[in-house]
Amino acid sequence: MSTELLRRLARVAADLPVETDAGRLAQYSYDASNYRVPPRAVAFPRSVDQVRALLGVCRELGIPVTARGGGTSMAGNAVGPGVVIDFSRHMNRIISIDPVARTAVVEPGVVLDDLRAAADRFGLTFGPDPSSHSRCTLGGMIGNDACGNRSVRHGRTSAHVEALEIITGDSLHAIADPTGLRAVAGADEPHAARVAAELRRLVTDHLGLIRTELGRLPRQVSGYQLQHLLPEHGFHLARALVGTEGTCAVVVRATVRLVPTAAAATLLALGYDDVVDAAEDVPEILAFSPSAVEGLDEAIVATMRQRRGADSVTGLPDGRAWLYVELDGDDEREVASRAEELLTTLRSRGRLVAGRVVADGGERRSLWRVREDGAGLAARLLDGGESWAGWEDAAVAPQQLAGYLRDFRALLAEHELTGVLYGHFGAGCVHVRINFDQATPAGRATMRRFLHAAARLVTRHQGTLSGEHGDGRARSELLGIMYSQPMLAAFSDFKRILDPDGVLNPGVIVAPAPIDADLAVVPAPRLRTAFTYPHDTEGLAGSVRRCIGVGRCRSDAGGVMCPSFRVTGDERDSTRGRARVLQEMLRGGTVADGWRSTAVRDALDLCLACKACATDCPTGVDMATYKAEFLHHHYRGRIRPRSHYSLGWLPLTAWVATAAARPVNAMLRGPLGRLLARVGGVAPQRAVPAFAPRRALGAHLRGLASDSPAAVLFVDTFTRAFRPQVAAATGRVLTTAGVPVAPRSGLCCGLTWVSTGQLGVARRVMARTVAHLDRGPEADLPIVVPEPSCAAALRRDVPELLGTDAARRVAARVHTVTGALNRLAAPDWRPSGLPERVLLQTHCHEYAEFRADRPAELLRRLGVADVVEADGCCGLAGNFGFEAEHYATSMAVAGLSLRPRLEALPDHGASVVADGFSCATQVAHLATGTRHAVHLTELLDPSGGAL
Repeated sequence: MSTELLRRLARVAADLPVETDAGRLAQYSYDASNYRVPPRAVAFPRSVDQVRALLGVCRELGIPVTARGGGTSMAGNAVGPGVVIDFSRHMNRIISIDPVARTAVVEPGVVLDDLRAAADRFGLTFGPDPSSHSRCTLGGMIGNDACGNRSVRHGRTSAHVEALEIITGDSLHAIADPTGLRAVAGADEPHAARVAAELRRLVTDHLGLIRTELGRLPRQVSGYQLQHLLPEHGFHLARALVGTEGTCAVVVRATVRLVPTAAAATLLALGYDDVVDAAEDVPEILAFSPSAVEGLDEAIVATMRQRRGADSVTGLPDGRAWLYVELDGDDEREVASRAEELLTTLRSRGRLVAGRVVADGGERRSLWRVREDGAGLAARLLDGGESWAGWEDAAVAPQQLAGYLRDFRALLAEHELTGVLYGHFGAGCVHVRINFDQATPAGRATMRRFLHAAARLVTRHQGTLSGEHGDGRARSELLGIMYSQPMLAAFSDFKRILDPDGVLNPGVIVAPAPIDADLAVVPAPRLRTAFTYPHDTEGLAGSVRRCIGVGRCRSDAGGVMCPSFRVTGDERDSTRGRARVLQEMLRGGTVADGWRSTAVRDALDLCLACKACATDCPTGVDMATYKAEFLHHHYRGRIRPRSHYSLGWLPLTAWVATAAARPVNAMLRGPLGRLLARVGGVAPQRAVPAFAPRRALGAHLRGLASDSPAAVLFVDTFTRAFRPQVAAATGRVLTTAGVPVAPRSGLCCGLTWVSTGQLGVARRVMARTVAHLDRGPEADLPIVVPEPSCAAALRRDVPELLGTDAARRVAARVHTVTGALNRLAAPDWRPSGLPERVLLQTHCHEYAEFRADRPAELLRRLGVADVVEADGCCGLAGNFGFEAEHYATSMAVAGLSLRPRLEALPDHGASVVADGFSCATQVAHLATGTRHAVHLTELLDPSGGAL
């Protein structure tokens, strides 16, 4: 059938990209829900005509079609067994913004944050703001009738939709708006008129039913919103189509309403002993007209602090559950006065433990990030246990919330389940992730019983199964508990009128699939792996399963991950896409050839192994480790890529080259060197860095060794081979800071072998290093490593590869230079002669593994007035940017931040700081010799020689 599909599409839409390879199908077999449904093909349309042609062919062949935006659906409504249409890749344009009418016309693949940024120029924004705002699309929001954190003020997406350009299941291309339905082309007008007439008859036949069962509470998203077709609502078909989850029509363009941005806003953080106590205060809070009332419990906060450091959550008052209350208005003083009055009122009620107005912008961002990452943080908690969606979206009237939560927690206990609670408490919408066991028949049976009981419970509280995520595969079977059979029949008729052949997203809302069908989790295979995966009881399989699809890696701003996706915009190059392919490999699904899989190899190819996902991903996916593991097995007993030998064995090469640095460097600069680089797979555009003479290191370190050292100075391979002056500067800075050192050279962290998947060699190298560092009189001293990537390897890769107590002891002692100066330096130490302005490129591995110690914050504390950070990866990333096949991607990544920051620097009066050798090399390459980067210690060096 896929062959026939491709053949017909080639005839009617030759330029439509459609892919059917195993890796692509793996990436789109999942969304952010519990479900896995492999498609037959994935399409990436560029135009409305291509979408219509695709739908026509699929209808002829009886192939289902599922529309998809950012793929962040938590209900399983963005996966399907036929063709998945990804609108985010190409149909992602903002067509126009009318600041007078306060409207925008967008294609379905537009990311919400992109629309908000464009509208902000006019003092406008799009009201609904899901926590996934950095990657969710308008098409997906329309499909689910999404709400978000500020739904207390702005409600659901349906209230902000003015018109939709759609293609129905039987290929009618039409405009749905407040006047009804009209065809785009005149020839289709009879078709449009017939559909509109049938819809009007449907409403006329069910007036009482629609008025009594639908639109009862603000968050009632479950089912179809037929109330918008009532006479009193003007037969607004566009709004009735919002929330249909792609089951009735495919949206190809939307006109949405924008709202003014509030002139003033403030945030209150309120602490409670319990989420029920917090919910009890919600009705009181709503009387103060807040724009947001968000709740979360202590498990999410504790997980955030464990994963990203104690400083990752600042500004929270005492308590074990919290509300964030945002107040806004036109006048700052009035908003501030209202905030104080609200605090006074809540204190008088007696449930509030502590509360404060959060005035600092940094604290506000910290708090909102905890809430926005709630789904991911709740998925993998402190004890390593997993929790799942499935009942994450129920809503009741806010006045019913406390009672519902009491009964809901009793229901969890009855079924011997636990859940992590958070959500939009001001709208009565509760998100919860529950520790379902979906891998065993008994666990699935318990899950099924619980979900049916939960549906009955929320119905008793006059609530709704879904408050914003839609019904999807997670709740559609349960609609019969919430709605009468005549109402369900009306839903079926509505879908039949618009999709008579049932090709659009079947199994959702109408004629639903069972809630326990197509679950993604299977028993984890037992594998022999090189890494120990100490934080995942099921080893690699459990670690890869950390990806639950929230898609933060698809954001193009904030954090560092995922640099390759930010360049290509292709799901294959996102952390999530790679994780899904690995999951399929491990289960033997669409990727059936295991470690030898070329689909996995290709998916991992553009991973820079920057490790940013290990900290930026809310669930802690570590793609750099998975890539190393895969390469280790994939190339076992086989010839490797050339760069694995030339760059992977750099420590050994460097040891030889530094013995005869002058002739080696001369040779590398000549034709023979260029030939060797080409043979070694090195990009011809790259100049091979000059090796330092071996004797230079001894000269630089002379006189630095202390008789009473307070730290070990670990002189890593990159520092030893290419910039021994950094070792000297580091030793001098630490000594003047009150931390005398004992330099240690000749040891290696094994990084280059790890990054190329040569883990057997890496283990042997690491074991030797650990043996030297874990013995003798210096075995308890802190270890300071000038090269951040080597520090990160010692901190994380060494213990996770070796798995020994000695490795863990050594890892716990490792510091970057920034960490050492923060923690070990004398309190009164202050360097002199610092520049006014610094452009800082923080190494990705330092960002990921030593997040609590930020070089930018250290520089500001030491007196640099203007620290400009190049946000994100430099693009070189160790061996990646040196490899010929990756050069273009490397430079494109550099163009995201580092290159424009360098070009904006003044010619004089500013220094460039890059502790990572890769980062400094990329700076030199970008600046073509006009500017070079110094190590932090060279900037701080009391000798001043580096400046």
